[in-house]
Amino acid sequence: MKKTLLSLLAMAAMSATALAADIKPALVYGTGGKFDKSFNEAAFNGAEKFKTETGIEFRDFEPTGDTQGEQAIRNFASKGYNPVVAVSFAWTSAIEKVAAEFPDTKFVLVDSVVDKPNVRSVVYNEHEGSYLVGVLAGMASKTGKVGFIGGMDIPLIRKFECGYEQGARAANPKIEVFQNMTGTTGAAWNDPVRGGELTKNQIDQGADVVYAAAGATGLGVLQTAADNGKLSIGVDSNQNYLHPGSVLTSMVKRVDLAVYNAFSDAKNDKFTAGVQALGVKEDGVGWALDDNNKSLITPEMQAAVDKAKADIIAGTVKVHDYMSDNSCPK
Repeated sequence: MKKTLLSLLAMAAMSATALAADIKPALVYGTGGKFDKSFNEAAFNGAEKFKTETGIEFRDFEPTGDTQGEQAIRNFASKGYNPVVAVSFAWTSAIEKVAAEFPDTKFVLVDSVVDKPNVRSVVYNEHEGSYLVGVLAGMASKTGKVGFIGGMDIPLIRKFECGYEQGARAANPKIEVFQNMTGTTGAAWNDPVRGGELTKNQIDQGADVVYAAAGATGLGVLQTAADNGKLSIGVDSNQNYLHPGSVLTSMVKRVDLAVYNAFSDAKNDKFTAGVQALGVKEDGVGWALDDNNKSLITPEMQAAVDKAKADIIAGTVKVHDYMSDNSCPK
């Protein structure tokens, strides 16, 4: 009896090990570094949460250039990693190619769409979240001038800017919105010095609230705003804590959920391909309120942003998506 019990326990342990070994998750970040305190770090936090809850390790890779992403994705797939999550629109063509080469591997692409039977594409309604923080910027501004610093000049980042502008104009129809993009290559996500220079230029023109949608470049935006006694708005992760009392809010984009759900669904055999679009209604995007910024948000601002959120969910406010026609209503 004792031997049988030991045998059963051994078999159970082996089965548990086998089940754990069935999933070997991997994560490829966008350029800009794992610990950018923004987009990539949100992805890392989602993977870490999964690891903490399940004890299952994951592998990750930080590309420093645009060519390294495809190499990393193919490398993980060829070594049996599954699922492989690619966090950046920059890896769209890479996923298109590698997913066709490894049809039995599950892939997840964040911020772009690839139509393959083994690919889940997770996209966000960033224009909706940006509208909410735009409302707050428009109400907080004392000069009637606000700014936006984007990272790489691509339609996705124009989508952030356009939503922000619409929200600011909803709060103050006469508001002036300055905008700059940091660059046209992947290096634009990791240039805080340039981010700071562009912010100072906007401040010199009168902007007193500046929204950064620029990955690690945004750290320079937030720092420069704080140094000059102005307000900033963080992005992707909650960045309010970086400069308490100076960061008005952060437009939170739940990249952590995309990664966590991908790993969990693969583990639980619930993985589905296709497009997942996450907006305000799905809590995929929103704004951050905590002890670091609550003194900056008046009851009137809270009420206005709550109403804007409810109106977006109800469909009575439709935020224009720049990517639908590459235009932004003025």
